[in-house]
Amino acid sequence: MAYNIILADDHKMFLDGLLSIFNNEDAYNTLLTANSGKNVIKYIDSNPDQCIDIVISDISMPDIDGITLNDHIKKTRAEIKTLIVSMHTDTGMIDTLIKSDVDGYVSKNATQSELLQAVKTILSGEKYFSQSVKQAYMDNVFNKGKDTMVILTKREKDVLRLIAEEHTTQEIADKLFLSKHTIESYRKNLISKLNVKNLAGLTKYAIKLGLVE
Repeated sequence: MAYNIILADDHKMFLDGLLSIFNNEDAYNTLLTANSGKNVIKYIDSNPDQCIDIVISDISMPDIDGITLNDHIKKTRAEIKTLIVSMHTDTGMIDTLIKSDVDGYVSKNATQSELLQAVKTILSGEKYFSQSVKQAYMDNVFNKGKDTMVILTKREKDVLRLIAEEHTTQEIADKLFLSKHTIESYRKNLISKLNVKNLAGLTKYAIKLGLVE
């Protein structure tokens, strides 16, 4: 019996690549390919009786990002496994996904055999985090004393600066050409990553880092 899978990524070339990998494997049947989290949620919610074994998704997508998608799946259809395939290996993002009970996380630089290994491991009931992701995570956990500036991505610094300049979530989304959901995810990540309690804490941090006057 083949496992039913859903693939989601807003980069068509990468999505086509994933599709061809799984089409060559008899063990998998692709139910849906989607370019946004919204389409996946729509499909899952409209097909409550459809057996779906695993959803493989990117993090940064229009409308609904991979973190929000994972949260929705875990709340509404906890039996569906989730694997994130992304270029992000920053600790705040990984932390958020671990707390959100994601089943696995593989870098987009992973080989085809590692991707298939990850899916196999997850479907057998275990978690799978690729070595590069674990390494980035462990490096940061052990280097907590160092200046956090090192671990903020350029995009995170942009979001942090705009928050400190008192822009609304919608204004930040418009300026950075991202969805409101993605900005909210960044904000949650920054609060947890920088170990502050609220927006005032983020603003203080932005000043400390010299991102704003």
